Amino acid sequence: MWLPDLIDFQLALEQFFSAGGWVLYVILGLCVVLWTLLLERLWFRYISYPRQCRAGMVRLSAGAPYWQFQSLQCDLQLALEQQMPLIRTLIALCPLVGLLGTVTGMIQVFDALALNGTGNPRLMAAGIARATLPTLAGMAVAVSGLLLFSRLTSWRDRELNLLQGRLQEAMK
Repeated sequence: MWLPDLIDFQLALEQFFSAGGWVLYVILGLCVVLWTLLLERLWFRYISYPRQCRAGMVRLSAGAPYWQFQSLQCDLQLALEQQMPLIRTLIALCPLVGLLGTVTGMIQVFDALALNGTGNPRLMAAGIARATLPTLAGMAVAVSGLLLFSRLTSWRDRELNLLQGRLQEAMK
């Protein structure tokens, strides 16, 4: 019973991509890269980072020298910052690629108007769809990525503050 639903979904997806033009494939690629990086950061937050903190604290006993605490803090800080600038860049790039789709779609509308005049609304509608769908897709990818990115950024900032506090306690 689920197979016809899958076929309908595939057909709708093919229609969406053909209506939106080649720019939607670029946005799809950006979306895959963006969400791969975001999921990696989620994995890091819940799985890898707690393990790194525990292993670092076990290594450092109560009498460890200051430079070992500083080295651990630096390593954890670098791990927290990893991939975040690239994620921020991809989020900013998605709406811009969507706007590129708007421009290419409007060029198609103007070409249709130049060749056929204003008498054929179907040609104009296809060009307008090609102009609006990439913008919609680029904004949807950017907004969804931005929501998770902001949560990860606030968590990262809290963890950096905790690391600073731990280092100051170790100095005493």
